[in-house]
Amino acid sequence: QVRLVESGGGLVQPGGSLTLSCEASPSIRTIYATGWFRQAPGKERESLALISHTDVDNTFYRDSVKGRFTISRDNAKNTVYLQMNDLKPEDTAVYLCAARESITGTMNIWGQGTQVTVSS
Repeated sequence: QVRLVESGGGLVQPGGSLTLSCEASPSIRTIYATGWFRQAPGKERESLALISHTDVDNTFYRDSVKGRFTISRDNAKNTVYLQMNDLKPEDTAVYLCAARESITGTMNIWGQGTQVTVSS
């Protein structure tokens, strides 16, 4: 089964940027879609962005991150990225990537997450 590993989290000042990576092993090729989610302490997990693994990269974003976050993928590196700009303290959370190996349905593969802290 495919395994996902996130990286790229850390401490950043408000207004700063980070790029998160989600590497799939052994391969990204069996995945139909990958999404980024986050969970802050005491809050429910929320979806942020989704990208389809088709000839046309359909992407979807949560309203609160539109224009600030960009999801993309690199098949050659088996990796999906989340570029985050203009970060705010309320973006502080554990960020997780997830994928599904079916055309429709729920995410069936989850990474362990990477911490993002936005603070001055």
